[in-house]
Amino acid sequence: MKKSYEIDMCNGPLLGKILRFSIPLMFSGILQLLFNAADIIVVGRFTSSDALAAVGSTTSLNNLIINLFLGLSIGSSVVVARYYGAQDWKKVGESVHTSILISALAGVALIFLGIALARPLLEAMGTPENVLDQAVLYMRIIFVGMPAMMVYNFGAAILRAVGDTRRPLIFLLISGIINVCLNLFFVIVFEMGVAGVSLATVISQFISAALVVICLVRSGSHYRLTLTGLRISKKVLLEILRVGLPAGIQSTVFNISNVLIQSSINSFGSIAVAGNTAAANLEGFVYTSMNAIYQASLSFTSQNVGARKTERIVPILVRCLACVVVIGVGLSTIVLLLNREFLGIYSSDPAVIEYGVGRLKVVCLTYFLCGIMDVTCGSIRGLGYSVTPTIVSLIGACGLRIVWIYTIFNLVDRSLFTLYLSYPVTWIITFAAHLICFIVYFQRWKQKDARWKAGHALPTAAESVHPAASKV
Repeated sequence: MKKSYEIDMCNGPLLGKILRFSIPLMFSGILQLLFNAADIIVVGRFTSSDALAAVGSTTSLNNLIINLFLGLSIGSSVVVARYYGAQDWKKVGESVHTSILISALAGVALIFLGIALARPLLEAMGTPENVLDQAVLYMRIIFVGMPAMMVYNFGAAILRAVGDTRRPLIFLLISGIINVCLNLFFVIVFEMGVAGVSLATVISQFISAALVVICLVRSGSHYRLTLTGLRISKKVLLEILRVGLPAGIQSTVFNISNVLIQSSINSFGSIAVAGNTAAANLEGFVYTSMNAIYQASLSFTSQNVGARKTERIVPILVRCLACVVVIGVGLSTIVLLLNREFLGIYSSDPAVIEYGVGRLKVVCLTYFLCGIMDVTCGSIRGLGYSVTPTIVSLIGACGLRIVWIYTIFNLVDRSLFTLYLSYPVTWIITFAAHLICFIVYFQRWKQKDARWKAGHALPTAAESVHPAASKV
């Protein structure tokens, strides 16, 4: 019997359940963005501009290092959802314990990576001398909290796999409020500056990790976490790596390409950079909301593949595409209608606002295309194929964008409009490629499932999780 916080993804109407799954995720993402903004506001308002620059200068580098490991949490979510849908409770337990243990080990590895590489990498990025020491301090303290960050993200991925998106939202709300309070306490009362903000972040991460671990330990379901069960199953680990490693590599390479795009924007001057930054932050709220539907497509598809409910796979994709279009268009419309008012929160400079409006009119207006691209990619990963969508995404949404910069942008029309136009163009192309891949792989899965149901070849547990592993 399902608990009230779990969702039966394999039976009954889909749309209501997809929304029930996605809405808490949307609020979680929005809360995370708001809490991150609070960090920046506190350090910007109550310390110095150098401290603010120090915090900001580490963002892209932190993401570059962390995202490879966070990609593995997608693999955990897919594997747990598959076995949960197949009701293979032994494998569910092995997947949960393997996921939590590798998350803790990955977090410990990140501590050493972050501390050792902080200064040389920040120097290589050309971090200004006047903020370098503070940036190194901030980054090193943040990386001390990596085990907690990893455990929370993998634990939340496990809960999402069984349809529970409400409790991770509650945990995030609790830790986020504590983070903001500690920010103010350390920065205003103890005048700790950058160290105070980073320390507050680390403490709040350990709190959220503790909450998700307690949740899993006290669970009365098949995904209950026990100390004695903590061991790595080689088979499960390989399954997680098959799905999660390509996703992590994709995120890492995307960060590299984003550095190149940012460099192109930088060539237009600091005012253009400021306007672009403000607009991109606003778009983050739209993206986070659409990403919740991507997570839904991933989890719902994974569970139904595990349960061999082939007839539900296409309806899941169709409903998720409809949801992401409505959400993307709806939120983008609100942002565009109130663009100057929203941008005014970030800056009162009319020139900055104009640059921000210019980006919003191209990127935000077409942002739903990014949503349908991601949702289709999520459905392919839910079918058990991770390498193919990674390659498609890297070639389409990343490689073509770089080609656009060196050809159309540099040789034809070196304007911000042309640069921003690369986003919708590559989203459309990548979505079309993902859709073709989904059709091909779904037909392959459908044929194999038909043979299984006809009794010609019963699937093993591994085949049920990855029906065509050798053909990815």
